Amino acid sequence: MAAELMRGQNHPLPRNRIEIRISADVPVVVGATLADDTGRVRDADRVAHTGAPTLPGIEVSRQAAAEHRLAVDLDALSDAVHRVSVLIALPTVPGGPLRFGAVAAPRAAVTGLDGTEVASYTLAGLDAESAVVAVELYRRQGAWKIRAVGQGYAGGLTALLTDQGLPEPAELARGIDEAVARGFARAVAVPTETGRARRAAAGLDATAPVAGSPYDVQASGDGSAQPAADRAPGGPVDYTHPKRRRAAAADSPAPPAPGEHRPADGPVPPVAGDAVGWSMDERLYNQVWGMFEDLARSTAAYRSAVDFAESRLEKELDQVLADPRNRLGSAGDAAREEARARQAQLVDRARAALDRDLAQLTAESDVVEPALPPGYARWDNPVWHAYRVPTEPPMAVRLGDLHLAESAPLRVPLLARLPLERGLWIDSGLTSTPGGGFPDAGELRHLALHTAVALAARLLAVHPAGEFGVQVVDPAGSGATALAPLTGAGVLAGPPATGAAGVADVLGRLTERVDLVQMALRGGAADALPPGTDVSRQLLIVNEFPHGFDDRAVNQLRYLADEGPGVGVHLMLVADREDAAAYGPLLDPLWRSLMRLTPVPDDHLADPWVGHAWTYEPCLVPAGSQVLQKVLHQVAIAYTKRT
Repeated sequence: MAAELMRGQNHPLPRNRIEIRISADVPVVVGATLADDTGRVRDADRVAHTGAPTLPGIEVSRQAAAEHRLAVDLDALSDAVHRVSVLIALPTVPGGPLRFGAVAAPRAAVTGLDGTEVASYTLAGLDAESAVVAVELYRRQGAWKIRAVGQGYAGGLTALLTDQGLPEPAELARGIDEAVARGFARAVAVPTETGRARRAAAGLDATAPVAGSPYDVQASGDGSAQPAADRAPGGPVDYTHPKRRRAAAADSPAPPAPGEHRPADGPVPPVAGDAVGWSMDERLYNQVWGMFEDLARSTAAYRSAVDFAESRLEKELDQVLADPRNRLGSAGDAAREEARARQAQLVDRARAALDRDLAQLTAESDVVEPALPPGYARWDNPVWHAYRVPTEPPMAVRLGDLHLAESAPLRVPLLARLPLERGLWIDSGLTSTPGGGFPDAGELRHLALHTAVALAARLLAVHPAGEFGVQVVDPAGSGATALAPLTGAGVLAGPPATGAAGVADVLGRLTERVDLVQMALRGGAADALPPGTDVSRQLLIVNEFPHGFDDRAVNQLRYLADEGPGVGVHLMLVADREDAAAYGPLLDPLWRSLMRLTPVPDDHLADPWVGHAWTYEPCLVPAGSQVLQKVLHQVAIAYTKRT
């Protein structure tokens, strides 16, 4: 049974040679882009469109039409291709519609070569958009899936291609428009009776492709096919990639050899590191972000389905009440019950689809989490018990965990690339907890500094000895207890700075370092720094900001936040924004430049795909655990040996 997808939902592809059929009420232009593992389309040679309809593994229509068939052979795609996006656009022709909201919603369907439908998606809800990413095929856990996207662009093809990361998108969009115009100039006027209807009336197969079209293919006995130009007239079609024509067809696997065991059909068991990348760290990083995106989109599909079911229920109940005969009596009650039953059925179907995705992601998380390296792992991961100071830093570090209300047991690591591009702000202000209450203000400040210490210890632990230093500014000396793990292990670059003089000294030295390194880099003389200049990366922890800071110190902090990351100086504020209200808008740019984290669960972070409000939880050391002290002890020993 074919799956009817809603926006954001995905579905596995049972075969690798497929067709994507696009149907619309008006002629549309269809294309496809081939993206790498980062989701970017690097150049115009990875775009199949009306003017250049063929790429390895992809063939699109050569003109605008109301119906299209895109031939796709996923096995023929380059190994560098990890995502195929199918694009639909309204051609810019005189008298044509300017937006999708003025025409019936187009439909995309994925079928096998025999026409059997696998999944479909109706692009409802479009309005001012004139170009849209309809669906995408993407590689996940070694298999291909289809996702209903429905991302529209009021700016047309230019805006869509810009979002795909293409260079010179306006020129490419103009070239596509010109190719469409040439196609219209050559095209024969569409008859009132479509070719499919005419062939059906003549007793022919209405679903067969038109002879002479780019999709004039005929299945052979072994399920293979070939383009019309590559075969003798009337001969069978071989659709196998030229480099694999001797291989068995993917859709018709060879029978098992004697004694060979093959697993039963079902989801592919998840494997840690089953993602692209040169190293295991990179593969795990990409896999975690793939899980993050899948969970975001699956939840968006569920929420969209629930919203649709609710709106349809309201509409049906209004229709029932609009008829006076249904307001009272058994007929009205029956109609209302039927409407509620349909709403419950839709919600149940959406929940079942979400539960299926959650089960897959949970299984993946169960194998990925134990395989994470220290920089990516929680403090309770056994990998920390075998910790050794690394010889090179990882590509990312874990800042905490994220989850959504619909999938509360499933946690996704929040990984940030190293070196950090933004400073961190650990918010010690009043934050509502999931239970609805507010923790004590003093306790919250204490938790905020504990969170900062845990993050600083993690950053120290994942860098080679001597390549990352931590300095602390604690004007009032109120953070001595929370800072004890760092001061006791002797891993700080110096004792915490207190008082106005201590604050001025630390900020002055770091500001001078940023100035010197910037001047050296701009002058192309990075090796001409004064003797004794510390070139290791530095993290400055500032406790209870802005208490104990004058205007000069505030300006220095803003300078470090803006210019420091580029030359290896990173900032971590432990502060309550309300405490800085007396400075007015002066500090607004500082807060905006930092990434806000909270010492207690809070739903303040949004994903980059659909914008859900994710609940963030910090990575804290479990109560009673000595893992932090043991790790910092190893760091201190390695630093002593190095010096």
